[in-house]
Amino acid sequence: MPELAATLAPHRPVKRMAIGIFVLAWLVNAIWMLADPANWYASIDGVPNTGPYNPHFVRDIGVAYLMLATLSAAAIRWPAHAAAFLGAVTLYLGLHALLHVWDIAAARLPVEHILIDLPGVFLPPLISAALTWWCAPARSN
Repeated sequence: MPELAATLAPHRPVKRMAIGIFVLAWLVNAIWMLADPANWYASIDGVPNTGPYNPHFVRDIGVAYLMLATLSAAAIRWPAHAAAFLGAVTLYLGLHALLHVWDIAAARLPVEHILIDLPGVFLPPLISAALTWWCAPARSN
């Protein structure tokens, strides 16, 4: 029974804060995409290289980021399931990053996108994977 209690124990404050920063980042991005898709499209470096502006498509992706914020918040609320929630976030972010790699390799995006996309596309799945690992039951505290 002590193992179950340890698994259900709440996250320590530093872990909640780290996940909370993730929640805030996804939430701000989602709200921006949903509320002002034209400004988001024009403001994010490299986005115009990915195709013509489509407000509906930007809002569709904004909904995906809203789901990332929701899943990340659920990881704080239900710490026993944090690794599963954050694993889903990591899966989406990792597949998104692979799509960018594929587009760069196929010359649909210029090779400069490796650096342009580093902070917003390639680092988030690595950070998310680290948070997922950190929240695994063996490291629940």
